[in-house]
Amino acid sequence: MKATFLFNQATIIFAALLAIAGIGPAAWADDDDGDSAVLSFSTVGDSRQDPVTADPTTLPLSGQDALWLQNTKALTRILRSIEKGKSHLLLFNGDMIMGYGNAAVPANNTSVVGIVKSDLVQFYTQYAFWRGSVSSLMENGTYVVPVPGNHETQWKAAGKKAQAVNEDAWRANMGDLIMDNSRFRNLFGEEPGNANVGDNRAYDNLSTDQSKLSYSFDFHGSHFTIINTDPVGKDAHAPVNWLAADLQAARDRGLSHSFVFGHKPAFTYYYGVTITSTATNFLPATPSGLDNDLASRDLFWNVIEQYGATYFCGHEHIFNITRHGKAWQVLVGSGGSPFEASPTDVTLNPQTDRTYAWATVNVYKSGKVRLTAFGFDEDFGTTRVLLSTILN
Repeated sequence: MKATFLFNQATIIFAALLAIAGIGPAAWADDDDGDSAVLSFSTVGDSRQDPVTADPTTLPLSGQDALWLQNTKALTRILRSIEKGKSHLLLFNGDMIMGYGNAAVPANNTSVVGIVKSDLVQFYTQYAFWRGSVSSLMENGTYVVPVPGNHETQWKAAGKKAQAVNEDAWRANMGDLIMDNSRFRNLFGEEPGNANVGDNRAYDNLSTDQSKLSYSFDFHGSHFTIINTDPVGKDAHAPVNWLAADLQAARDRGLSHSFVFGHKPAFTYYYGVTITSTATNFLPATPSGLDNDLASRDLFWNVIEQYGATYFCGHEHIFNITRHGKAWQVLVGSGGSPFEASPTDVTLNPQTDRTYAWATVNVYKSGKVRLTAFGFDEDFGTTRVLLSTILN
């Protein structure tokens, strides 16, 4: 069963009135019919820029974005909104850098120019720029939790295949966030619980070290699992066996909410149509995520359903929330990368298919879980509520 949600007009009007009064998103979501929130987190992905196929609304690219390959304007606005909303966590669902190279040490070209232009240095400088962009969150109450994407792990010239050196570059640039107990204590007065960041490759017969690529932790009574959807040798596949064991362990500890974050969607959002005299074609033309291998995808989704988890993802540069069977997929690959839908495409949800969007989830004392999605259009108009719904 698949249900696509449209605008909740009453919620939009209510949020607009609160905005006029100067009340931010978290201020009204923090108290839901008298039910106080015990945890708030936000999630988005895909902020990297692409100078070759940039969205036409971002042209001409600034010198900064053309160099550092980031949609700085969109990302900065999203981060400011999340900071104002005072989320405990921001889980960023991959493709924070353009990457897509081979982060090996340059073997033959040892000139200064050759080294600086190497994929290795490009990876590191792009990571550094993104880390600088999110650093204010970490200083103002929101812990940033990174999720690896295909642009971080894969080498495009090798046929979009994950590389061990790229996984190493991920750990070198993101490893201090996974998990920094001291910073957690400084922010929240407590450490993340039951952090599981070690090498879990054996569960799914993977060939490379998966430490700090697929990992998990507990926080404020909920369980968070991050999965690498493009490990070496198993691109576009989730680590299903490790995930099942991880969620079972969380259940055994008595945690009632599990949230899973990966880069690639389990269910491609076919956002558009082209109609000819002979056929109706859907966009994208091929699956975008884990559904390139339906049998494997179904095993993954069975685990998500079995443990009552919610799956958050990116990869498609678009916003879409759907329910499949008993579980939700929250697609928020809308953090600044070139939109999937072009300005001339006919799409299923024209109000939101070209919207920079993110989701904020509040877990309440009663156990209720509310998701509220926020966004602004390609012209950087007023931020509005796109959707508000109860997940459980």
